[in-house]
Formats: sequence, structure tokens, C-alpha cells
Amino acid sequence: MPRKRLTQLFPFLLPLRRWQRTSCFYLGMRLDKNRYTNSFSQVILPYKVFETSCPLYNSKTGFDMVYQENKVFNLQLAAAKLHKLLIRPGETFSFWMAIRHADKHNPYKDGLTVRDGVLTTEYGGGMCHMSNVLFWMFLHTPLTILERHGHDIKDFPEPPSDAPMGVDATVSLGWIDLKLKNATEYTLQICISFDEECITGSVFCDKDMGCYYEIKNGDLIYYRENNTIYEQVDVWKNQISHTTDQKMNSDLVYQNVCEIRYNLPDYIKVRQKGA
Repeated sequence: MPRKRLTQLFPFLLPLRRWQRTSCFYLGMRLDKNRYTNSFSQVILPYKVFETSCPLYNSKTGFDMVYQENKVFNLQLAAAKLHKLLIRPGETFSFWMAIRHADKHNPYKDGLTVRDGVLTTEYGGGMCHMSNVLFWMFLHTPLTILERHGHDIKDFPEPPSDAPMGVDATVSLGWIDLKLKNATEYTLQICISFDEECITGSVFCDKDMGCYYEIKNGDLIYYRENNTIYEQVDVWKNQISHTTDQKMNSDLVYQNVCEIRYNLPDYIKVRQKGA
């Protein structure tokens, strides 16, 4: 049985531990010699690279829908720090650096999050919805992934999305981030908007890159190990020429593995690991 952390034994220490981790987290970025994004342009760059839209609300979480409303409130605060943000050549995008102080004037509300492997509620919860959208957008650009963490656990089915399986990016302030480096000659720009039901994210560029990207799944399997079901899927990135529509390059970006904690449909076959 895993050894319990000090904050699990003494929960009253958790706020102090979070303060310590957050302080060290941001200090580390001040000292790591990366140049982080911090500039905006009210003029939208001329070339649209990619656009995606997905539902804001998920009724299948098992929690009161008020936490979905709270999540949307939190996302809108974060979006105010992301909308029209530029990612210039040589700059690094950090999710937490970009939305730092988003709650300075209006505090976040309690939303859903996973803590110690358990779905629960906490201040500012639901931010993974935004990091998921951003990561899906960034996969359609030449940005280099420096840090990305998939969700270890799926507690409920994913809401409808144009993204393939295994495309997500979880974040946790002080612990894990979503970071990408712009090692190209292009300047990119993030735009985020909302309607009553959906969040829409777009990426724009200052020049025509002459190509576009498509993200595809490779092998998708479900397997059982020690009475636990896992989903395993390959995520591939294809670079396609604008002029010829021919594939210029193809790379396996990563293999995503996560635990499934909801009942899979009967038509999905679950194999034994190694079978």
C-alpha cells in the first residue's frame, strides 16, 4: 500500500504546502532562462491556422450541475488572460504563467478536479477544460511540446469533441503545467470565445506556413490489469502541404494510457494485458 503523504495525514498543512509549491513553481520559471509569453495584439493576425469548438457543460460527472456553472465562470476568467495572446519566435507558452492572477479581481469558484485520484471540488477547479482545448489547438501548429501530462484517470465519458482519443492535457498549479516552445520564425496568436453552450479556440499566424496539421489515432486498445481497465491509444501528427495536399511528415507524438472508471459500452472489447 502506498505510503501516505504528510498532507494526507495532516490535511491542515495543505494550504501551506500549496503556497510553498506555487512559490517555487513560479520562481523556477523566473530562473529557467525561458522567455515566456506576455504580449497581446488587439489586431488579429491574418492567417487562421486552426479553430475548434466544444461543449462547456458535461452532465455525466455525477456532481451537481452548479459545479459546471462554476467551471464556466473560472474558464472565462482564465480566457481573459489568454485571448489575443501572442506567442512570438523564441518564446515559451506556460499555461500557469499565462493565466497568473486571473482571479486577482474576481475570485474563482469551486469546480471539479481530481485530487489524490478522487474526483472532488476545489477552488478554481475545471481548468483542465481550458488546457485540453489549448493543447488540441497547439497540436495543429509547429510548436514544440516541452511539458504535457495526460489525465491518469477518466471518471466519466468524454463530452463530444472534434479531437481524437487521448488528446488532453491536465494541469495542477504548483505541480504540473502545459508548456510549448515556439522554435519557428512564425508569430502565433490565441483567441478564445464563448457562447451559451460552447467554448471556441482559434490559433492565428502572421504568415502562411504553407502546410497544415492533422492529428490521428493509431492503435486504440482497452486492456485489463489487476482488475483495472486501461485505455491505450497512439496519437500521430501528420504535416500536410497546402498546395499538394500530400503528406510531408508524420510523427508519433505520444502514446496515451489512462485508467477507466466508468462502465464502457458493451461493444468495446477489453483484453488482458499482454494478450
